[in-house]
This record gives sequence, structure tokens and C-alpha cells, in this order.
Amino acid sequence: MATPTFGERLHRAVAERGPLCVGVDPHSALLARWGLPDDVSGLERFAFTVVEALADRVAVLKPQSAFFERFGSRGIHVLESIIRQSREAGVIILLDVKRGDIGSTMAAYADAYLNPSSPMSVDAITVSPYLGVGSLRPAFDAAAEHGAGVFVLALTSNPEGPAVQHAVTADGRSVAQTVIDEISQLNAGADPLGNVGLVVGATIGDTGHDLSKVNGPLLAPGLGAQGGTPDQLRAIFGESLQNVLPSYSREVLSAGPDVTALQVAARRAADACRAALG
Repeated sequence: MATPTFGERLHRAVAERGPLCVGVDPHSALLARWGLPDDVSGLERFAFTVVEALADRVAVLKPQSAFFERFGSRGIHVLESIIRQSREAGVIILLDVKRGDIGSTMAAYADAYLNPSSPMSVDAITVSPYLGVGSLRPAFDAAAEHGAGVFVLALTSNPEGPAVQHAVTADGRSVAQTVIDEISQLNAGADPLGNVGLVVGATIGDTGHDLSKVNGPLLAPGLGAQGGTPDQLRAIFGESLQNVLPSYSREVLSAGPDVTALQVAARRAADACRAALG
């Protein structure tokens, strides 16, 4: 029997656990809110608690690599530990690293995060296409080889994003639309979902971009404390709503450090998303 693709595994996880991705973002303000020190011991306590509470309940956990990297090798050790624990709990791990480079450097990033032999190996990573979508080919190839996924930034909700993403190219399409169209070609014919997804902010509103042919997962960060609501997703994604993976962070994480409270917050978010996505 063939090994399931990332698209197949994600589709199954969402069907079994509901349409929810929860970020693991141990920034200093959240550590303080939990009454934890802003050091490696606080990082470890925070990250392990989130994994204990949610790794066997939600479809996807999304650790933000930067919040672990800021503590150096000891922080990376914590990240490796929660990746291992999360995998044992059966959750899909999407590492938010937003890597983007060319040639052998991009290949090395892909090997670090998508090769099962690496201690940092995860199910999927986020990448930036602004050296050209073609520069990401090593990540796409590694994902295909290892049954992993890649989420490409397309339409982000930061105020600086539109200046680049909405800029019009020589053929009349926006930069973001060219990214969307190239990823759509990569996913053509995949069933139920392609392995290459897009990152589209939950607060951007209707920008007029066409996501109907992506045929891959659409990660929608920015829900909850960042201002996005599940009801806004329909205006953004339209007929592609069934492929949306809503992502919460502070809205859920602020309920900690109590494990039960984290679980209740995640369940509430998942129910709201399930209702909005139909």
C-alpha cells in the first residue's frame, strides 16, 4: 500500500479532529501571562503544557520556530522535544519557519525540516516565495519524496504585505495571484488535497484574488486575538472554504496554564470554525 500523501493525512486529521490549527507561540508576553519566567525553563513548561493539552485533540499544532530559536541551542532542544512528543500523539506538526532561499541553501532547509532522518523533521513547514516560487523547488521535491507538506505565503495580513503582494506584474496579475496560480499548477489532479498549501490571512477581507483552483490546504492565521473571526472566512475563501485550515494562537493559549482550560478554549474555537465552514 502506498504511503499516504500529506494532503491525504491532513484531510483525514481534519475529518477526525475538526478544522483547527493551534499555534505554539511562547513569546515573552504569554510566558508572563502564564506566570512563567522568560527563560528556557519557562519555554519548556509552556511548550510541554500546550502539547499535553492539545496534541491528541486538534488536527494541527504550529510551533513558531523563532520563539524557540531566541534561546539558542537549549531552545532548539525544547523544540525537538515537543516535535517528538507531538508526533507520538498523532497530531500533524506544521513548523512555522518561513524559510526562503535558493539552490543548495533551500535544499538544506528542506533536508533539515522535511527529511525524516532529521531530529527537526516535521509534517510541513511554511516558506516564503519572494525569491520566486521556482526557488522553492527543493522544498516541493523533498515534500513529495517524504510525504510532507509546504505552505507558501500568499496573502498575509501584516500592513506591509500588500505593497508587494498586490503589486501588478507585466501580465496584469498581482504578485500574489502569480504565486496562487503556480501553486495551483503543482496541486492539479491531487485528491483529496495537494501537498502544497497557501497562507492567506484571516483578516484580509475580499481582495479579489482567485483561490478556486488551488486544490490544496489554505492556512488562515489571525483568528481570535488578532481580530479575525470564523464568519469572515467565507468572504475571503468563497468556494474554496472546504480547504481552509483556521489557525488560532493567543485566543487559545491565553487560557493556560490550566490544561483543561486550554482544551475548552480549543474546543470552543474548533466548534466556531466547524459552524462557519459548514
